[in-house]
Amino acid sequence: MEPKVAELKQKIEDTLCPFGFEVYPFQVAWYNELLPPAFHLLLPGPTLAFLVLSTPAMFDRALKPFLQSCHLQMLTDPVDQCVAYHLGRVRESLPELQIEIIADYEVHPNRRPKILAQTAAHVAGAAYYYQRQDVEADPWGNQRISGVCIHPRFGGWFAIRGVVLLPGIEVPDLPPRKPHDCVPTRADRIALLEGFNFHWRDWTYRDAVTPQERYSEEQKAYFSTPPAQRLALLGLAEPSEKPSSPSLDLPFTTPGPRKPGNPSRARSWLSPRVSPPASPGP
Repeated sequence: MEPKVAELKQKIEDTLCPFGFEVYPFQVAWYNELLPPAFHLLLPGPTLAFLVLSTPAMFDRALKPFLQSCHLQMLTDPVDQCVAYHLGRVRESLPELQIEIIADYEVHPNRRPKILAQTAAHVAGAAYYYQRQDVEADPWGNQRISGVCIHPRFGGWFAIRGVVLLPGIEVPDLPPRKPHDCVPTRADRIALLEGFNFHWRDWTYRDAVTPQERYSEEQKAYFSTPPAQRLALLGLAEPSEKPSSPSLDLPFTTPGPRKPGNPSRARSWLSPRVSPPASPGP
């Protein structure tokens, strides 16, 4: 890896990895080459970018402390806010650079995604993007089959959160990093894609490889809950409430009487269960 890339990667990892994120460099050209022009990133091909994903540890290391802070804006998704907060810290850590950040959920006015996150993860070597075209003589006929990324260490127990683009920094000699093909057989790929497309609610497709770590039961409960009901699950609002602004007596801001919701549930959700994060690894 080029020294310039290694230095920037280390700085971004120092900011994000203690909070349960991983970072992978790639060239914009690698991404654009796989997609039609409508989805291209409008930057020179050698421009340096970083793919950011969250591991199962993010829930305890980043989300819970974020909920205990005063940063939460009640009208948007807590996880998206938490991720945006940490990606914003990347910009603050590199004030001398021009940085563009695209979150995985961002769309253009015509609703076209600003980034195809799974393609970005594949070209960055972070996770293998398994698609129908990866199954020889597939059995699905006219059925629509969506693809899914699998991480070599976490299986499907992770999430792609966005990309950090560094306009003006070009790395034409950055060597490509191929994603690890951790589901190599036709039968296993069929099982993976059928599990993801037809049985995704039971979580089993995520075990396409034996993961080093899975989501905790409370994390699974959170992500299984419809977004509109997640504040109530956290004990921050009743399911029927549509709060317009943060309340001064929310359980993560003051120790006084708690607002509507299950107090014991809120307390358990907002109490991190892990020790302080270790130094980021490679």
